[in-house]
Formats: sequence, structure tokens, C-alpha cells
Amino acid sequence: MAKNFLKLNRVSPALLGLAIALATATGAAAQTAPNAEVLDQINRYGTEDSNGSLGQGVPGASQFSDVSPNDWAFQALDDLVRRYDCLKGYPDGTYRGSRSLTRFEFAAGLNACLQQIERLIAASTADFVTRSDLEALQRLIQEFEAELATLGTRVDALEGRVAFLEDHQFSTTTKLAGEAIFALTSDFSSNRNATGVVNNITDAVFGNRVRLELNTSFTGQDRLATRLAAGNLDVLPTVGAATGFEGTQTFNSPANGNNVELDWLAYYFPFQNSRAYVAATGGVWDDFAPTLNPYFDDNDGGNGALSTFASRNPIYRIGGGSGAAISLGFTPIESILGPSTLTLGYLSGQASNPGRGLFNSDYAMLGQINANVSDRFGLGFTYVHAYHSGESSIFGAGGGPESGLVGTALANNPIAGGAQTFRAAGADFASRGIASNSYGVSLALRPSDSISFSGFATLTQARLISRGDADIWTFGAGLAFPDLGKEGSVLGLFGGAQPTLRGIRGVHTDNTAFRKDFSWHIEAFYKYQISDNISITPGVVWLTDPNQSLGSNNSAVIGTLRTTFSF
Repeated sequence: MAKNFLKLNRVSPALLGLAIALATATGAAAQTAPNAEVLDQINRYGTEDSNGSLGQGVPGASQFSDVSPNDWAFQALDDLVRRYDCLKGYPDGTYRGSRSLTRFEFAAGLNACLQQIERLIAASTADFVTRSDLEALQRLIQEFEAELATLGTRVDALEGRVAFLEDHQFSTTTKLAGEAIFALTSDFSSNRNATGVVNNITDAVFGNRVRLELNTSFTGQDRLATRLAAGNLDVLPTVGAATGFEGTQTFNSPANGNNVELDWLAYYFPFQNSRAYVAATGGVWDDFAPTLNPYFDDNDGGNGALSTFASRNPIYRIGGGSGAAISLGFTPIESILGPSTLTLGYLSGQASNPGRGLFNSDYAMLGQINANVSDRFGLGFTYVHAYHSGESSIFGAGGGPESGLVGTALANNPIAGGAQTFRAAGADFASRGIASNSYGVSLALRPSDSISFSGFATLTQARLISRGDADIWTFGAGLAFPDLGKEGSVLGLFGGAQPTLRGIRGVHTDNTAFRKDFSWHIEAFYKYQISDNISITPGVVWLTDPNQSLGSNNSAVIGTLRTTFSF
């Protein structure tokens, strides 16, 4: 291109400055077809022109923050801006003269100046455009005629594609996200249960869980989440734990015979400097409260841990349904602990039932302080007060009787054992409900980009109304190795004790009717990211003495192969 400029020996200084400023001052011009980003820059740059009078009030090249009078092309650029006012730079006030220039970009800049000159001529601006200027411009037009024609064709094609997408898009406000899980799982244990019957659970089961989520925004800052779900995988009846929930995996909910149901409907919106949340159905605490369990917690999706226990602290399983919450920036401690949030929320499990309502049914109230001490360490303290009527499970996310997602049967309802725990002849063992107070702590530590550690512990003190009190403990810790083997892949190791009834106090109670020792949960999985949308996760869960059952009740070993399709 340089030799073509040398031929223009009669070009005025301003036009020569145009050629120099657009071509040589920015480096060698790469003669490649523009990508979408370049076309966007060209379109934005080419449409920026002046409506002011020539040279009046135009600050020249000094308006660009990255251009100084010491630059060798300063004078040419300054003359060009002052005389024609057709180079506007970028919105941030820079010219970016050191960036490579394509012939297409040069053509766009030249076209902007040509349009400015045409306006000046139309306005009969006397003694401004000389004959030599017009001859030089004609030569430049001929020089870049092919590029201008190609650019016009590409822009027309791009506009056509945009128009087609606008005419055929699903919605101007809603985006669809989805996840489909194929899971092959089996319990490989062969043991005796509490009654001495030998169980051989070796048959593998294969099924699915599908979620379709519609995310709608009306202001650009809010979000209406509407999720449809269907699945057909029940919880495996681990040895001695037919009524327990320790073998629950994330894809076990919902297990509704592949009937499509609305399992989550919630709305997020800003409230002053805070973030508000309202759930019409299916609300859970981790929808808005940080759980501090990276790489394991995926909102019970298909890209985190296999089990519900390893996904997050079981305290977040206490309560769920309909309600509201708000997350506030907690300024008083931010100067000490860094960015922090104070989260408050209320959820009711039977809010749509006219006989129960929002405030007269199972409910839970949460308060949490979460502090990010640094970008590698986070700490959270959580308190949940809840009421569970009838036979409702404590760790069932507000789902009612036998809806537990983690823990033993006795941890979910210490009264459920009836005569097993209350030994009064002729006593009425009917449940009068349970009020619980739970205190949890969670932390996350990332020593390096390739290692992540997280852990939690929770004490639940349950008041068995008219019966007594119970203590329920749970704790766990996980070690994750992100991007191991391939970017997006994760190796996860997790261990701990699922919610376990450690003791019960009250009239006519019998603590010898159940095993108080912790049942250990050991889990290992490796999520291999095949592509951006497909991952495969083999893993194993080992449960020792599940469900606090007396007698000979050995370990359960659950093997799973999970394939996740995300779109």
C-alpha cells in the first residue's frame, strides 16, 4: 500500500495526513477478512461523524488521551481532525494508534471522511475543497473500491442475518437453558440387614433426569426463573436403609415417572443496593445464599458431586417451598473481612394450601453472614429456625413426610421410631411436630488455582413437642482438583458424616433402641469435560453402617456413571 500513497504527489497535506494516520501510523495493514468484532468496530466507527461547523470548537488530536505532541504522526492526525472532523476515536477517549489496521478499517475511516466532505460541498462551503483534493480522493476511492464493495456486501449480509434472527427468535426477553442427565447406577453391596435377611443389590438401573429452565429479564437487572423437570430414578434402597436418605443422589429429584412438572418458579430483582428474591414454588436456600462448596455444589445439577450430601451443608436442606429473601451488603465488617453479605429469608412448605397458608404450615427462617476474607478464602455462619408438622422430614427442603434428601430416617424425624425410642406402655406416639434450631459453619479455601478445599459442620437441636429434645450432628469436607487432565474437568474427593441422631432426651425415651455412632460417607468422582456441552462422571459412594440400624448392617457401595448434556 505504501507505494500507492507515494503516487499521490499532488495530495493536500490534510488528505496525505488522512492516509498516513489511517494506514501507516497504526502499523502494517493486515489484509484479512474482518471477523464479527472487526465489523462491529467498523460499523461503529464509520457511523460516527460530525454535525458541527468545520474546524470550530474541534480540539484536534489533543482530545485523544493516548496521543501526545511527541508522536511522529501527531501533526497529520491533528490537521485531519481539525479540518475535516471525521475521526472520532473510541468512546473511552482513546485513538489506539498502535493497533494493527486492516484495509477494511481504512476503507471505513476513509468513507466517513468522504461523507463529511460531501456534506461540506452540499453546504457550499467556499474555498475549502480544492481540485487537487478531489483528484486525490478520486484516486483513493478507486484504490479501495474493491474493499468498499466487499465491506458493503458483508455488512448487508450481516444485517440480513440479524434481521432473520430477530424475526425467528424465541423471545426478546427470555433465554432457554437445559440439562439432561443419563445415569447408570447400582449398589454393589451384599450384606445382611438389621433383621438378618441377606440383601444382594447388584442389578444396575439406568434412567434420566431433565431440566428445562426459562430465564426472563424485563429490565436487564432482574430475572424470572421458570424450571420444568422430569425424571425416573428413585433412590437406591441401600442395605438396611430402605426408609433412610443417605443414598440420595442429585438426579433422584424429581423421580416422578418422567411426568413434567413445574419444580421451581422464582424472581430475582435489585432492591436499592441489595438483591431480593421471591419464590412461588420450589424455593431453597442455596438459590440465593452462598454455600461455599465450589466444584461440589451445582444446585443438584449434573456437574457437581454425585450425592446430595456432598453437594452442600445439610443445613440448606432445612426448609423450602414458597417465600422471600434478601441479600444485603454488610458494610460494618467489610473493612475487616472483605466483601460480605447478610442474607435473611423465609420459606414455607405448604403456602398454597388454604388450610395451612404461608404462615401456618411447615416453615423455616434463615439468617446468614458470609464473608470473603480474600479471593481465596470464604467463611459463612448460618442459622435456621424451622417448624416441621406431622411426619415432615427435617432435611427435606419443605417437601413433607418422607421427603428427606440427606441423613438417616431418625435424623429426619426422631419421633418416627415410635416405640423404638419411646417405651411407655400404651403411650400415644403420634407426632406433635418438631421445632428445630440449627447452627452451621461453612468455609472454602483455594490454596492455588488447581486445588480447592471446602468444609462444613452443623448442629441441629430439635424440640420434639410434648416428647423431649434431640441432638443431630453432621459434618463433611471436600478436596477438589479443577482442570485436572482437561480444562473444565474436576476430580472430587469428599468425606464426612450425614445427619445423625446422636441422642434423645425426654420422658420414657430409650437411647438403646438405635445406633448413635456416625455412619461415614466417602465419595470420589471425576467429571471429565468432553466438550463445552457434554461431560461424563464416573464415581463411587461408600456408606458405612447406614441408617443407624442395630444388628449386622454392613457398608453400602454405590457406583454411578453419569453423563450430562448442558445447553
